[in-house]
Amino acid sequence: MSRVILHCDANSFYASVEMLYDPSIRDKPVAVGGSVEARHGIILTKNPKAKAFGIKTGEAIWQAKQKCPELVCVPPDYPLYVRFGKKMRRLYEQYSDRVESFGLDEAWIDLTNPGVTIADGERIAHEIRCRVRDELGVTVSVGVSFNKIFAKLGSDMKKPDAVTVIRPEGFREQIWQLPAGDLLYVGPSTRRRLARMNVRTIGDLARLDTAVVQYCLGKNGLLLKAYANGLDESPVMPVDFRAAIKSVGNSTTPPHDIRSAEDARCIYYLLAESVAARLRQEGFRARCVTISARTTELTTGSHQRMLRKPTNLTDEIAGMAMQLFSERFLQGMPYRSVGISCSHLTLDDAPIQLDFMGDEERRVAMENMERSIDDLRRRFGHQVVQRGVVLTDRGFAEINPVEDHTIHPVPFFSG
Repeated sequence: MSRVILHCDANSFYASVEMLYDPSIRDKPVAVGGSVEARHGIILTKNPKAKAFGIKTGEAIWQAKQKCPELVCVPPDYPLYVRFGKKMRRLYEQYSDRVESFGLDEAWIDLTNPGVTIADGERIAHEIRCRVRDELGVTVSVGVSFNKIFAKLGSDMKKPDAVTVIRPEGFREQIWQLPAGDLLYVGPSTRRRLARMNVRTIGDLARLDTAVVQYCLGKNGLLLKAYANGLDESPVMPVDFRAAIKSVGNSTTPPHDIRSAEDARCIYYLLAESVAARLRQEGFRARCVTISARTTELTTGSHQRMLRKPTNLTDEIAGMAMQLFSERFLQGMPYRSVGISCSHLTLDDAPIQLDFMGDEERRVAMENMERSIDDLRRRFGHQVVQRGVVLTDRGFAEINPVEDHTIHPVPFFSG
């Protein structure tokens, strides 16, 4: 039985929602961008009129306005986008109990059942496309195929408000001439490596010798070659599926550059508090701490180390972060942004070896205190309690690492 998979991708999602709520900007070039004052001033998405000026996602707002002085740039309203994303998902779930989100505005829908054909999938795709437009006021492009990778590729091939079908019997003629970078998971770095091997198209990748792929790209290369040949068998997860958490992290771009060890200490404590609270909320402790730092030239480096024992305490996470920063990044200031990630997770009720030479009673007391602070912040807001170390810089102290931290998209390999 051949599978029937749909991939729905909302067109210029953030911008489309903003234009829906503000009719006065519907006929203008529109982009959604971060706050210039908070140094998050980049283009997050743009509508087709803005795209026609060559405006690209990720470029600075000032660069975009040089290309298009008439550009209307609106700040993001994430709660509104989340609400629309949930509405779209509820609509998709009327067609299948296997719906897997890929970020706020994208989802796979598995229609596979006895007697359901690709032609049925195309018909349902058009029905979904029309319903989203008529009921929610935004448009989606839908790819229909026999696996997830090609369904995603199809939704990207024709925009906006369109359906593209990639059938098992004719996919080579249809997609092998497309650039290799159009295939999911062929990012900029992999694309450059493929180009050095004279692999320019999806077909080139599909025909590449297996031994060469493995030597040059490792296991990831073998996976990409299989995708190019239509051999993706990954399932669409059921609607109640919750991906296993493998790491917990947070990062921020502060109001001004990090120019001293005290600046770094303030920011890393802010982030460590957020990460530690999420670890406790999810019932985990972490063994590994990784930090990252991004220079003003936008070059990013990272450094990590294993802890002596699993922890979800702010002091222990921040202490390791500062140790790593002193070793690797202290001489490279200033930095534009930094981050912390904790991995190698264990359940917080898993047995651990106590340290008879250490202060276990103090660790237990600290964890109880931090859980009490978690309760206060859930009731009254994150900044109802603040550490003295973060008050050394008022600009840094105003950062809310919880509410400002939005994670998208949901990782494809999370299952």
